[in-house]
Amino acid sequence: MARVIVDVMLKPEILDPQGQAIARALPRLGFSGISEIRQGKRFEVEIEGPADEAALADVRKMAETLLANTVIEDYSVRVEAQ
Repeated sequence: MARVIVDVMLKPEILDPQGQAIARALPRLGFSGISEIRQGKRFEVEIEGPADEAALADVRKMAETLLANTVIEDYSVRVEAQ
């Protein structure tokens, strides 16, 4: 069994209103020195068997068809160290 992580983020050219709201709130909470925050999603996918190229290809296809809106979001796939 292996765990594969899919991180989904808005593309850089897409505005991130939630990230902007967080960035504006941080100084009121006592945090300084932050110039930008972008909000994203993380999916943890447990797969049966090893995380070989075939399994990772399936996870990439899953990300492209369901987990990420590839028009406005980028995604990355990585295997979490056990």
